[in-house]
Amino acid sequence: MDAHSRGRADDIDPADQWVLNPNTGNYELRLDHSAGESSSPSRTATAEGTGRRGGSRTGSSREGSGRRGSGSREREGVPDGPRQVPGQRSRRSSQPGRGAAEPPSAGRRKRKPKKSRKKKALLWTGGVMAFVVVAGSAGAYALYQKLNGNIDAIDVGDAGSKNVVTDGPMNILIIGTDKRTGKGNEGYGDKGSEGHADTTILFHVSEDRTNATAMSIPRDLVTEIPECETKNEDGTTTVIPGTPNVRFNTSLGQNGRNPGCTMQTVENITGLKPDHFMMVDFNAVKALTSAVGGVKVCMAKPIDDPKSHLKLPQGESKVEGEQALALLRTRDSFGNRSDLDRIKVQQQFLGSMIREMKSSDTLTNPKKLYKLADAATKALTVDTAIGDAKKLMTLAEEIGKVDTKNISFLTMPVIDNPAEPKPVTVVVDPVKGEQLFAMMRSDTSLTEVKQKEKAAKGKQAALLKGPKAEAADVRVDVLNGGEIPGAAGSTVTWLQNEQGVLKSTNKANAPEKIKKTTLEYAPNQADQARALAEMMGLPATAMKQGTADAEGLEAMVLTLGADFKGAGQLITGPAKPPKDIEKASADKAVCAQ
Repeated sequence: MDAHSRGRADDIDPADQWVLNPNTGNYELRLDHSAGESSSPSRTATAEGTGRRGGSRTGSSREGSGRRGSGSREREGVPDGPRQVPGQRSRRSSQPGRGAAEPPSAGRRKRKPKKSRKKKALLWTGGVMAFVVVAGSAGAYALYQKLNGNIDAIDVGDAGSKNVVTDGPMNILIIGTDKRTGKGNEGYGDKGSEGHADTTILFHVSEDRTNATAMSIPRDLVTEIPECETKNEDGTTTVIPGTPNVRFNTSLGQNGRNPGCTMQTVENITGLKPDHFMMVDFNAVKALTSAVGGVKVCMAKPIDDPKSHLKLPQGESKVEGEQALALLRTRDSFGNRSDLDRIKVQQQFLGSMIREMKSSDTLTNPKKLYKLADAATKALTVDTAIGDAKKLMTLAEEIGKVDTKNISFLTMPVIDNPAEPKPVTVVVDPVKGEQLFAMMRSDTSLTEVKQKEKAAKGKQAALLKGPKAEAADVRVDVLNGGEIPGAAGSTVTWLQNEQGVLKSTNKANAPEKIKKTTLEYAPNQADQARALAEMMGLPATAMKQGTADAEGLEAMVLTLGADFKGAGQLITGPAKPPKDIEKASADKAVCAQ
């Protein structure tokens, strides 16, 4: 409300309700919008500590509540009750009647300001993914009610997770669709198309939140799209038949497929189950880049593409709006004009956008943060499990624990499609692809992550070192404690027919489900255990050595867990990524070539 008490809530910019307190580094709610008065910290305070109660809108003076007087009216979309920046630590006065925001006395040493925990979370979130960053910004600095109305959500059923975050690794599927909706997008995409999975990134966050891998999936990848179910508005479901040997980008939009079908297609290819999806369209690129004030890009040579109308000079420049979208969509300006080269440019662009969003110019500018949040949520579609601003903030904070330098961008390993005389599509590299997928499934970092090594870990890893028994001498009972029906039987068949472990027995289902595969063995079976561990790619943590030796023909016990993805697939991947796989870090700028 202005100084004349006009009551026009619409005249107040939502971002103007927060000011930066230089003494604390926190954003706080401005209680006075009087003209000509400075927005100093003394005008931002909690109601508690003033010695007055009962004057707030809610009838109480909870921490962080704003008091405008009995004549003020709620602005549309703002929930009734106290307003407090999430994560801000309200400080109560130790003396009755003293204002909570009163400056320290002259004789008292000024305490060093503490960094806001939420601000720090937002900063780290800026090093994850552009769209997740803005979700975090929305939760921390804007008004939930308004932003919630912007977000579209789709029920993907069992294709995703019902929980916002999980204790283990998390997989977020970022989908950029080429559906032509919105003003100014008539010239893009196929006329009348429901859109495709034009740009897709599987974002894998490690269990310990120290690292993340962002793997781009080529839209021209030929693969099998499995059968999937979609939810209808009337509550019924429609089963969409699977299709072999088609482009990956048709996993969305075509034949009525929704993002849940794309999630299942990714799981079918990689063995990694996405927990959530975030989908954006052309408007997101244009709106977000404009809201942040442009994104810095670097060109190794001048660009002049008449098809996309993209013109950029050699060296560094800024792009936003239509120009940013043209950069991400052009295929004729880089490398050999393939989709794979376009992916590299997209990864470099995302890295630059991440750096821009975590810059001080953005993080200390409430108006810019609000514009980002508003633009992103208007262009964002997610699964129902994360379908509101608070849930998105929770997810963003969790992902935001990852250091930017430990985020690796790379492209799924592929080769030319051997079924085509003149290849225009690609297929998964049967060797390098599986190696990379196994690394991600086993949560192995692609970056050098410095961690404190515990003696127990070293001792555990030593269990894999030493002599190994011949396959014919390995005795093992196999139980299924995972999610795949018949896993114990298929594993025994694979062990016997492919590995020569003839003394393996199917013991059906385990008494209970387990997350991680385990191998229990006696000390005098260590050579057998090491041999089996090598065959199946068991990590050291799976080895459970007993204290007493086995007697007679006693067999080891292998219990398959939720990390088991199929007979013949390694439980854990190699320690390092396959050779010749290009990867880039989110914290480094690279010039597009």
